Amino acid sequence: MNWKELVEDRNRFFWILQSAGWLGFALVHYLGSLLHDLRDIFAAIIFLNAYAGWLLSIPLRYVYRRAWNLSPIKIAITVLVASYVTGVLWQVVKNINYWEIYRHGYRPDFWLYYTKSSVWAFYIMLCWSFLYFGIKYYQMLQKEKQNVLRANTVAHQAQLKMLRYQLNPHFLFNTLNAISTLILIEENKTANGMVTKLSEFLRYSLDKDPMKRVTFESEIQALSLYLDIEKVRFEERLKVNVDVADDCAHALVPSMVLQPIAENSIKYAISTQESGGSLSITARRFGNDLLIELADDGPGAEIVDGQLHRENGVGLVNTRERLQALYHNNFSLVVSQNTPSGVKVSIRIPYELSTA
Repeated sequence: MNWKELVEDRNRFFWILQSAGWLGFALVHYLGSLLHDLRDIFAAIIFLNAYAGWLLSIPLRYVYRRAWNLSPIKIAITVLVASYVTGVLWQVVKNINYWEIYRHGYRPDFWLYYTKSSVWAFYIMLCWSFLYFGIKYYQMLQKEKQNVLRANTVAHQAQLKMLRYQLNPHFLFNTLNAISTLILIEENKTANGMVTKLSEFLRYSLDKDPMKRVTFESEIQALSLYLDIEKVRFEERLKVNVDVADDCAHALVPSMVLQPIAENSIKYAISTQESGGSLSITARRFGNDLLIELADDGPGAEIVDGQLHRENGVGLVNTRERLQALYHNNFSLVVSQNTPSGVKVSIRIPYELSTA
């Protein structure tokens, strides 16, 4: 059992601290007694007193449990009264042990002498009470912290899943419309191939856990399924160039991170030109970072502060929010003008290799 599990088990943690604390109290008093010329029997008295303190302080736990939800003033009064009563009882036991064992049956002249030195015992029990409340509050704060972290994790996962499962209905509509057209003109073989690629792409997009990352090689394969579908629509008007460095093939990236950007290029660059256009995808490692670029040779777009200045569209916004959720501030997504024409999207994320 590790320390975390021990602290979380409050009942076991209490008994361990209770026993260790009183054992330490006995040990300190025993070492202090060595400085004085006392008989060996005094060691037995010390451990009997510690055992009495161990027993008498246990009821305080249950008293404080009942008082836990009271107002601060009532809690303070409860602590003072309970500590004082327990301290007096403990001091009576200590005096009896000392007089009966060490002084061979000594009896004081007045019964109140049994409470002699109760102030010191009261201070000890008061310290026990402060430690109890301090540890209790610490455990409560740790539990609240865990609950907040757990809630943030759940919200974080929900956000990622929502962003990850956003699928542009235009893509599905255009694809299904293209399949319908192929069927009408009796291009059944092509239509069947397009349906197969669409099913493979949708299966990939739904099967992949949005909380996990995939290799860049796998992501390129998924993007190829999407682009093959688009090639049926655009035929020779769509050209794709992929240039991935060897050391980037097994680098980890968020699943489906390239598709929204490629879809943007096809929608705003290639489909707007009668001659079509090309889409270039490159990946390089630079130090501890993975650099990915997707560029088209379309008419370009208005770019403000490294971002597209468009009133609609969710592709880049979706991608940026997913990267923010996964990498916090350790990433960048910059949009710039491509040379000689078009738009280029540059992504920088940490370079991490798959262990599989």
